[in-house]
Amino acid sequence: MNDPTKEVFRLRLLKALEKLGKEDALGAEGQQIVQLDQQAVGRLSRMDALQNQAMAKATAARRATQRRRLHAALARLEDGEFGYCDDCGDPIPAARLDLDPCACKCVSCATG
Repeated sequence: MNDPTKEVFRLRLLKALEKLGKEDALGAEGQQIVQLDQQAVGRLSRMDALQNQAMAKATAARRATQRRRLHAALARLEDGEFGYCDDCGDPIPAARLDLDPCACKCVSCATG
């Protein structure tokens, strides 16, 4: 993989990390503790708030996983290992990296 192509992937990975940071900021409010004031909110509204809180926490966990994948891809890029399968060492096809720049395995190793 040549240097301009690596730079394109590096910029894509950094942009994805930036987007995750913005999404975290937007989702922080949904993860706050749900107030259980029975005078202010009915039982169904509290249940709805608790469900929304659980969904916000699950979404934050998915973003954290994606953030780890992005950092790992950036580390592989810096180490010169980006674009090569972690298992067999063969090059990962460019089309696969275009779909998922975090891919660390070729199709053969990923499927089986």
